[in-house]
Amino acid sequence: MDQETRWLTRYNEVVDFIESNHRNPSRHRIEEHDMLNWVKTNRKAMNAGKMRPERVEAC
Repeated sequence: MDQETRWLTRYNEVVDFIESNHRNPSRHRIEEHDMLNWVKTNRKAMNAGKMRPERVEAC
């Protein structure tokens, strides 16, 4: 599995989580920490202009 496929898989997991729970991952729930860290990392990259254009379009 390449990096792009892993990123897209994680992105879809986060989108499904938000749609089914009607909220973002919480820092107060241990089982959601990995997902929250992924979201934060990608937000920082997007805001810094370091994210690939095709990933920005997906967000």
